[in-house]
Amino acid sequence: MSSPVSTNSTERISRPPGALVIDIQGVTKLYKMGEETVHALRGVALQVHRNEYIAIMGPSGSGKSTLMNMLGCLDTPTCGHYEFSGKGVSAMTDDELAEIRNREIGFVFQTFNLLPRSTSLANVELPLIYAGMGPDKRRAQAIHALESVGLGDRMSHKPNELSGGQRQRVAIARALVNNPSIILADEPTGNLDSRTGEEIMQLFEDLYAQGNTIIVVTHEEDIARHARRIVRLRDGLIESDERQA
Repeated sequence: MSSPVSTNSTERISRPPGALVIDIQGVTKLYKMGEETVHALRGVALQVHRNEYIAIMGPSGSGKSTLMNMLGCLDTPTCGHYEFSGKGVSAMTDDELAEIRNREIGFVFQTFNLLPRSTSLANVELPLIYAGMGPDKRRAQAIHALESVGLGDRMSHKPNELSGGQRQRVAIARALVNNPSIILADEPTGNLDSRTGEEIMQLFEDLYAQGNTIIVVTHEEDIARHARRIVRLRDGLIESDERQA
């Protein structure tokens, strides 16, 4: 894992894209709602390379949540093709999808999704327990992850003993602990005040500078502007896909 991040950097770094991680071609997603068929995605194509920092935006009903679930292997397409690191996702079993989620994707949620009665350290260790890692190794790896987000002195604290920003840092440490191929963040500042939200986005900036691949799903323009590429959805289609300076 990378060395501890700095949260004081103001330099905006752009890294050259690396190998292809995600390749989505002609992906459609249909939902049945009673008698009605909802077209959540309508033939979407998207490629994500290592070392990219992408924001996915769109109004309510645009398909961005469905696309996020697809990218995170939480859902599969009705038709179309999705490859993650060269492996076809559409034909995977539930167990294979769960393994991809645990080993390859670090999730960060708006509501933090921490176990309320567990310490910061125990929360961060959780993915490593699922991965079958031994206690000594997983503890050392979890400690390093917490130190990397500036919480080396909060390891024994439970979520109700932490501020909102600190809780989100624990969630980010948990997302990082398995050295995933991508970090997928869903409205990561949605439950934070503007100052704390900016600190969390600076943390993402530092993680990106260290080589992490980050996808942020947001409806906020100021959050999206931190990314180096903004993908906008409307009515289940990609309306624009632009790289930022």
